Amino acid sequence: MNKRIFTSFLFAIFLLLNGCGVYNFTGGDVGTAKTFTVNYFQNYASQSPGSVFDPGLDREYTLSLQDLILNQTSLDLVSANGDLVYEGEIVEYRISPMSATAEQRAAQNRLSISVNVRFFNKTKEGAEFEKRFSFFFDYPATAQLASVRDEAHQVIFERINQDIFNESLADW
Repeated sequence: MNKRIFTSFLFAIFLLLNGCGVYNFTGGDVGTAKTFTVNYFQNYASQSPGSVFDPGLDREYTLSLQDLILNQTSLDLVSANGDLVYEGEIVEYRISPMSATAEQRAAQNRLSISVNVRFFNKTKEGAEFEKRFSFFFDYPATAQLASVRDEAHQVIFERINQDIFNESLADW
């Protein structure tokens, strides 16, 4: 009887440990991919009507996407020819008034950023896509963008990058 309980216990432990090896907390499924490349995201936002130019945005965004993928997968970053390739451009960087006061002045502004992304997976056919991802950050109209810029970029980049990650690697 003890031998049967011990065998059942070992079998249960084996199943538990085997199941943990398949699951990961990010939900990322890299398949057989070992490397990834994030090509430089050019800033074309100033070419769209109503957009403003933010120097350095392209570099800042590209690095933030690289960091997220490095932190949420076991993939290695390579400068070219990765198994997974992310490329695209920043197509919108716009500040717009969101709500008004009783005196008809802006009470709140919204910074919106949109990124067009092309994803290529050399290890899994049919996993490619091209899609636009956007998010925003609201801040008081009494504040200058320069005073909230870093926080706004962090919030917006985090959301856009997580959406890109989910679209490209999450099998939900």
